[in-house]
Amino acid sequence: MPGIFKHSVFLDEEKCKGCTTCLKRCPTEAIRIREGHAVINSDVCIDCGECIKVCPYKAKSANFDKLEDIPAGKKYRIALPPPSLFGQFPEAEDVDVIIQALLDCGFDEVFEVARAAELVSAYTRNYMRKEGVSRPVISSACPTIVRLIRLRFPYLCSHVMPMLPPLEVASKMAKEEAMQKHPELREEEICTCFISPCPAKVSYIKNGIWKTKSSIDFALSMSDIYFKILPQLKKHDHLERGSETGMIGLSWASTGGESSALMNDKYLAADGIENVIRVLDEIETGHFPNLEFVELNACNGGCVGGAAAVENPYIARVRLQTLRRFLPVSRNRIDPSLSQTDYVPLDLLYQTQLSYRPVEKLDEDMGRAMLKMQAIDDLCESLPALDCGSCGAPNCRAFAQDVIMGTRSLNECIVRMREHMQPFIESFDTSNLPDSVQQFLVKPEKAEEKQ
Repeated sequence: MPGIFKHSVFLDEEKCKGCTTCLKRCPTEAIRIREGHAVINSDVCIDCGECIKVCPYKAKSANFDKLEDIPAGKKYRIALPPPSLFGQFPEAEDVDVIIQALLDCGFDEVFEVARAAELVSAYTRNYMRKEGVSRPVISSACPTIVRLIRLRFPYLCSHVMPMLPPLEVASKMAKEEAMQKHPELREEEICTCFISPCPAKVSYIKNGIWKTKSSIDFALSMSDIYFKILPQLKKHDHLERGSETGMIGLSWASTGGESSALMNDKYLAADGIENVIRVLDEIETGHFPNLEFVELNACNGGCVGGAAAVENPYIARVRLQTLRRFLPVSRNRIDPSLSQTDYVPLDLLYQTQLSYRPVEKLDEDMGRAMLKMQAIDDLCESLPALDCGSCGAPNCRAFAQDVIMGTRSLNECIVRMREHMQPFIESFDTSNLPDSVQQFLVKPEKAEEKQ
């Protein structure tokens, strides 16, 4: 991917206390503690949002666009609500109510991403029939998973399905429909606004994937839009239009929804970034030879568990099940004459294969890189293996790599430093301390006797 990757996760140094909570939870070890606060390595960060969820001081956040900042020149604004948005509102008993609330918030049109999801499901079934496809096929719907595979799993790049995610398909379809309905509008006057449940999709919109630029113009925070929708929910005496999606489309909001639409029981659906990494490791080592399809979601529960979502993901999932009960299976279908072929429209496919992009090479020279790798292994063996994080690295191996790469000093290991300081600690003069303190002090030799 040419150019600098634009991340959506950012750090507020003034709020950060350097507590190491995010350090321990970052799945790619992209975070270090330096000079009392966290530092994020942009080359390794996958914008999963895990640090946002776990930070006790709210020092991590995602950079979303604001609805009020959309330029006046964008005369026709199309909201792209994901399926997960419809599970956020306990007051809404119908999808149509939320769609109407979005129109009341100032959008000129609402195009449900679930509509595009139903089409992507149909075309995925066709794609799975193709000969020569690397199996298991890995869904490309979650941008965090795609970036993770590109950075860490080179042998799985060919397994990622080269199909545009539903949010991108929805944006393309929405703009085409808007041009047909309103020929008086110029293309630059129409904009699509995706209501994102997570920072990863914002990063996708800013950077694209596979050298393909996103057609989405703005990425809005689901939590921001949530509080704009709430006051509008009671104003639904009449609904201008209703939902155009079915059960399959809404099911994409939570784990297993995409897989269940494929009519194939040889699939695996996993969520949570730690579980996902474990699954990818097992796929790479051939643990699942009979799998046909793999659906992976970085967030717990799927998109309903995104860092920008408001409702508890498991409550939202149950609420979506309630909303689906009276919907048809699908309202969006491909041409029936194509259903038994391997046909997928070219405009729904990436035109290049996902490529491996290694980060943090130990050295450009292979020989020196091997020597450094051996040095890291040897140094790691000599470290205490406590993975305490006091050195500012997530574990002892990461610290060993930092030392060998010259970014850290070995004396920053607190345990090793304490060992070297022990003679000085034992010789510490306590005679000048108050008697009230000295009576409770235990001499080193007495401490050994007690043990």
